[in-house]
Amino acid sequence: MASEELLGNDLTQAPAPTTTLPQYPEMIISTIKSLNEANGSNKSAISKHIEATYGTLPPAHTTLLSHHLNKLRSTGQLQFIKNNYLIPDPTSPPRRGRGRPPKPKTPLPSGVLPLSPRPRGRPPKSRDPTASPPKALSGKKRGRPPKVAATSAAVPATPPAAGGVRRGRGRPPKVKPAATAPVGA
Repeated sequence: MASEELLGNDLTQAPAPTTTLPQYPEMIISTIKSLNEANGSNKSAISKHIEATYGTLPPAHTTLLSHHLNKLRSTGQLQFIKNNYLIPDPTSPPRRGRGRPPKPKTPLPSGVLPLSPRPRGRPPKSRDPTASPPKALSGKKRGRPPKVAATSAAVPATPPAAGGVRRGRGRPPKVKPAATAPVGA
């Protein structure tokens, strides 16, 4: 019971904030317009001007300011050039994002439904057990061809040398050149 009374008293004694602040995007844009710097205004100048103009701000003012500045920049309401924020010229073309732009889509003629994309993966097998399997397109059997059996195993693969002597395995020895008489003797 005592805790309920304390909670009730604390709630009634808490002062309600009488001043209402405008939204952060409105404050930021009005501050940039009022500062009217040629190269734009940096974050610290915007923050100091907002603090001087509106007085009491929430404790998370710097975080909120950074968040809303980034949000305004990403939507295109502010430009960020060399650490300065400025309001873009309405006649300037919008800045293009990073990466390759998407291809323009050609409109379909009226009355034509868009084709559904081909399903991914292998097509399902037919549920009819009597249906024949699909035939190969080229007419050849799939897989590695079978080995052809040798006609006779007794016939050697290489015929014997001209002299009738079989060569041995491996590399033959190097033939030494015949010794010649020295020149000029």
